[in-house]
Amino acid sequence: MIPCYIGLGSNLDNPARQLLVALKGMQTMAASRLTHCSSFYQSRPMGPPDQPDYVNAVARLETSLSAMELLRALQALEKASGRVRSLRWGARTLDLDVLLYGDQVIHNEALTVPHYGIAEREFVLCPLQEIAPQLVLPDGRSLAELVASCPVQGMQVIRQQAEVWTSLAGSV
Repeated sequence: MIPCYIGLGSNLDNPARQLLVALKGMQTMAASRLTHCSSFYQSRPMGPPDQPDYVNAVARLETSLSAMELLRALQALEKASGRVRSLRWGARTLDLDVLLYGDQVIHNEALTVPHYGIAEREFVLCPLQEIAPQLVLPDGRSLAELVASCPVQGMQVIRQQAEVWTSLAGSV
């Protein structure tokens, strides 16, 4: 099983619920096991400013799916949530990104791992540090040094990690 980290984000149609539904989907994903999920964080949008704030989290999966199979499974969850790919960095019901796939470096038309923006995004770094504080990226940089050099711009926890796990155990 390969440890993978998945970034989750939503800013439409009850974003916290969208993340919970996606996590439930990850719990039932073939050849995979959801092992950790961070707290939920509210953050400002990266793209056009005329959109609602995002709710973000990071999950850890162990999977025997290939990176491309994992990507397709995550895209199926996005599609099931009503995700429409139109405006880059625009509002969306659900965004699931493969941040890390073991210690592999992947670069093809469909997938770049580590995720190309991982080092500059506090809404990825802070939740990732919450569940994997000792993590070292494939290029040798420690997560701790990336977090220390990334400003947190108004991001705040809106649902604690324990509450997320309790919600997953019950109904969404």
